[in-house]
Order: sequence, then C-alpha cells, then structure tokens
Amino acid sequence: MMKQLVIAERVCLTGHILSKAFGLAGILLVIPHAEKILNFGDVGQTAMQLSMANGGVVDIIFGTVAVSIFAFRTLGWQTWLSFMVPAVLISVSSELLGTGTGFPFGDYHYLNGLGYKIAELVPFTIPLSWFYVGLSAYLVARAGLGVAKNPTILRQVGAVLLGAVLFTSWDFALEPAMSQTSLPFWFWDQAGAFYGTPYQNYAGWFGTSTVFMTVAALLWRNNPVKLEPKQLNVPMIVYLSNYAFAAGLSLGAGFVVPVSLGFITGVIPAVLLWWKAVTQDETPSAATEVTKVATAVGAK
Repeated sequence: MMKQLVIAERVCLTGHILSKAFGLAGILLVIPHAEKILNFGDVGQTAMQLSMANGGVVDIIFGTVAVSIFAFRTLGWQTWLSFMVPAVLISVSSELLGTGTGFPFGDYHYLNGLGYKIAELVPFTIPLSWFYVGLSAYLVARAGLGVAKNPTILRQVGAVLLGAVLFTSWDFALEPAMSQTSLPFWFWDQAGAFYGTPYQNYAGWFGTSTVFMTVAALLWRNNPVKLEPKQLNVPMIVYLSNYAFAAGLSLGAGFVVPVSLGFITGVIPAVLLWWKAVTQDETPSAATEVTKVATAVGAK
C-alpha cells in the first residue's frame, strides 16, 4: 500500500511540475503567437480553449493531491487534515471576505481560468493552493528551526512567523504574474503602489497564513511532526517550483523587483532552512560521538 502511495505521489508531483512548465511556456511563448495555433482551425481553437480553461486547475489539483499523499504517509492522516482543513477554511473565508469587502487584501475580483467559483467569487482552486504551498513553507520553517527536537514556545512561534514570511514571499513573484500580465487571473479594482498591487495585499497574505499556521501549531503541539532529511525534499520542490513558475511569468513581463524581493525573503531563507535541517540530521552531535567511543572502549 505504501509503495503505491509513493508512486502516486511522485506521479502527481511530476504532473504538477510539468503542468507549470507547460503553462509557463504556453503563456510566454504560445499566447503571444496565438494566431499560429488558431491557423490549425477547430483543432487549434479547441486546444487553446482547453489550455486556457483547465491548465491552472489541473496544475493546482496535481499539487494538492501530491502534497496530501506526502503528508498522509509521512505525518499521518490526523496531522495532515489538522493542517489542511484549517488552511482551506480560513483561506477561503479570507478570500470571500476580501472579494466581497476589500478586507484584508484590497479591492479585487477573480477572472476566469482557475475553475468553479465558490459563491461566484473565489475559484475553488485558490484555497487548495494556500494549503499545499502553505504546508510546504511551514514544514521547511519547522525543520530548519528544529521544532521537532526542541519544541519550545519561541521556536514554535518562530516557525509560524517564518513559515508565513516564506508563504507571503511567494506572492511577491506571483502577484504581478497573475494580475498584470497578458493572461490575468484576477484584477485589482484599485491598482496599488507596489507594481500595481496594494501593500495591504501582502499584509493580508501574511495575516491569513499566520492564522492557519498558528491553528496547526496548536493542534500539533503534542506531535513532534519530524521529517527525515530526504522527506524534506518534497516540500522544498513544491515551494521552489511554485516560486519559479510565478517568477518566470513576472520576469517575462518585466517585473524584476518583486521577483528579486521574493527571492531574497523567500527562496534564500527556505534553502538555508532546508540545508540546516538536512545537515543537522546527517551530522552526529559531538556528544553522540563521545558516547559511541566510550561504549566501544568499554566493550574492549
């Protein structure tokens, strides 16, 4: 059973990454030359419509399933759901509030391309993306700060805040790509000061992700939630691939500063946290080495 889960996880993760790669290539290379595709008649038109309507949905579903299987098999079903359920419910509530009132993100509305809209306002794929990228960011932050080994209040609070920073940093690259390029997925009713995005939006992202990560931390307080070094690769791949997709779109449209900011505040810290967690687990402590030597001497 576990082998089948690993295979399914890898297939979905590969599908997630390939969907992003094809989507990036399509938006940057195909759409600007759409007339060549449409020259193929009904086949070309159908291909364009399917890609435009379902590309983003498939990508997000693949990511959701991959991370869900990963969390189920490495953390257990209760730990997985105790993050997923609050993340989805809190993020969709925040999005519905935002699209309806302008708080906490600003005045915006979603266009087509991300699937069925909940209450005709928020695509169902949006809270799913909050879940799987949010969990990836939070797990990397927890591992890097060593919460499983020493679950102090300070470390747990730090993991929540750092996880929210990593998650929000993704949006620095994502926002201009999704709202101001040739194929927007949402639209700002009032353009903001930061490359068309209101500063309030980033506060909303940080606040919302902090809330659901805090809920998860409270629900996980009696669970060490420890991952082996190799197991951290999946959250890192998910985080980096999602950032790379957003960065590619934004750079293609000339948004260098938001992408650079996200790289500095998100990618670099994530890699350092991952590296710290991996090297700490792979390198035995001095005390452990002394114990091993003493045991060997005593045995002789």
